[in-house]
Amino acid sequence: MAEGHPGLVARIGLFEATLLVMGGIVGSGIFVNPSVVAQHVHSAPLILGAWVVGGVVALVGAFIYAELSERMPAVGGQYAYLREAFHPLVAFLCGWAMLLVINAGGVAAVAVTFARYALELTGAPIGETALAIVTIVGLAAINCLGVRSGSLVQGVLMVLKVGALAALIVLGWLFHRPPPSAVAAPPDGLLAFGGAMVPVLFAYGGWQTTCFIASEVRDPRRTMPRALVAGVVTVIVLYVGVSWVCLAGLGPAGLAATETPASALMRRTLGQRGATFIALGIAISTLGFLSQSLLTMPRVYFAMAVDGLFFRSVARVSRRTHAPVVAILVLAATSTAVALSGRYDQILGYVVFADWVFFGLSAASLFVLRRRRIGGDLSDIRFPVPGHPWTTGGFVLVSALVVLSTVRAYPTNTAIGLAVLLAGLPAYWLLTRRTSAAVPTSGR
Repeated sequence: MAEGHPGLVARIGLFEATLLVMGGIVGSGIFVNPSVVAQHVHSAPLILGAWVVGGVVALVGAFIYAELSERMPAVGGQYAYLREAFHPLVAFLCGWAMLLVINAGGVAAVAVTFARYALELTGAPIGETALAIVTIVGLAAINCLGVRSGSLVQGVLMVLKVGALAALIVLGWLFHRPPPSAVAAPPDGLLAFGGAMVPVLFAYGGWQTTCFIASEVRDPRRTMPRALVAGVVTVIVLYVGVSWVCLAGLGPAGLAATETPASALMRRTLGQRGATFIALGIAISTLGFLSQSLLTMPRVYFAMAVDGLFFRSVARVSRRTHAPVVAILVLAATSTAVALSGRYDQILGYVVFADWVFFGLSAASLFVLRRRRIGGDLSDIRFPVPGHPWTTGGFVLVSALVVLSTVRAYPTNTAIGLAVLLAGLPAYWLLTRRTSAAVPTSGR
């Protein structure tokens, strides 16, 4: 197992861990998704209500992962929970999906988004894809210097992100002009609200990635739960605030009519200076998300390699920096390949449903870990999930509904994503067979 690997060193404290939680959530989605929500539901109470309900779901998820991380402060986080609760095959399929699509596609897509805004701001004489690759390689190099340097860079970028979002909220509130009156929209039904919840839940996702580096957090059984809850609560406040000022400045109809609500709001209130400010904020936000991804995600590959479910070299740790350098380079290489292919958006769509399948399974693993008393009896846990089993079961149900909504909306992408997962079955068989063959049999 990957817990307590001697090459990894615990150097991250509560403040850095909290910023990592926030950095895993806040990317470019909050600058865009308020308009997607307004396209599904058309009244201000329902638009704001979707962000509040999504925040509640995210907070429940944070409490679930808080207890999971206290029970198992293991490198790999989600991968480790699935391995212990169900079977190494389930954990491998989760890592397989992350390796081939979720992590590589996500990093590539965000890197290109960063490059797009950075070039818009600077006009640098470099191609969009080239800048995206340079950014990936540069952040990978920083994280190869150690978890401390990686978390420091990510922390600085996260503070700047919070500042940009806070400024958006304050400036939007101080300088907004009431939007023109619009024709009253017909009442929205439950299905419309359910559709609005999908982009909201995607925007709130990502808190789980900090659990990947739990073994490198100081006093993880105490620090991780606090960081998860504090980070998610802060993001909820920021997200609801951004949604509120966008509604106040653009109105439900105006919010639904634009694809760039934050830019539209700032342009309406402060002119071109406001639009430039938001472009800078999005560039910083996406860069911070990339930094967090290249710090946390490679730990899953590292944990797989330690378990013998990936190439052994990926478990190699630098003696000087105590960083899983090979695992970091694997993510940088796969992300670069996806960026060069130009198919990152399509690849992301293939396994959106798989991401939420493993979200739900990870939450369900808490039932198993509690029953087996892995990580201690309930009396030993300082941060148990409030309202369990109802809250945990509700989160599993929400995950299932997101999966079903994705299947219904994107059947082709779902089928391709399922094929990617099924391709992991022969890969698991080959890797476990290779590992078994490498272990010498005892003789007389």
